[in-house]
Amino acid sequence: MKNLSLFTRRQWLTSALGFLVSSIASPVIAQTKIRRIQTQYIAVLAPKDATSGNGAETWGIWKVDPGPIGVWLRFYQLLQKAGNIAPAGWRFDIDDWWLDENGLIMKAPEFPIPAGQYYVTNGEENISLLTVKQPDAEGTQAWSLSDDKTIADVTHGPCRSARYTPASETGNCSPKYADLSAFPLKPGESPPLVRGCNRKNYAVLIVFGVPIKT
Repeated sequence: MKNLSLFTRRQWLTSALGFLVSSIASPVIAQTKIRRIQTQYIAVLAPKDATSGNGAETWGIWKVDPGPIGVWLRFYQLLQKAGNIAPAGWRFDIDDWWLDENGLIMKAPEFPIPAGQYYVTNGEENISLLTVKQPDAEGTQAWSLSDDKTIADVTHGPCRSARYTPASETGNCSPKYADLSAFPLKPGESPPLVRGCNRKNYAVLIVFGVPIKT
């Protein structure tokens, strides 16, 4: 989630998250002890204005930042020649692949996101405690955000994350058809449509901590 600004943004996030935790007045933050963790990222499908809902079983989590271990689109042929194994060791799946805002093919997140509580932020001024419930009998997972925050409030705007899958059983959904000139994306732009692919755009939430159980 990388170009020249990629490392700058990550370095900024590292320092800014500590400031956010100590400076934002939030009932949840004030009443709960937080254990800081290595920054993680949640891929979310939900209405922007929602504060709670169902469907968290469709969400994934990157426990390791997928940007630094991603592969540039322009190097896709090299990835193919390497047997679809990225230099960082993860396997590329032609039937289910991901792009970020800079034109990096990313390792897929882990699905589904484990039930639990996560402190999430947009990396700027908003913090909320995200609660993901255990699956019900139908496998549906409910979720909620604290402090009346919406998904839009805690979405990290600079990060874009799109998932590409074949549009048909016989379709060829390949990164080689992606428009390299579309990257890096401008603010507010979605990753491009790709011939032969269905695309789903996921919001990205930054996880910086979990509650300390007392």
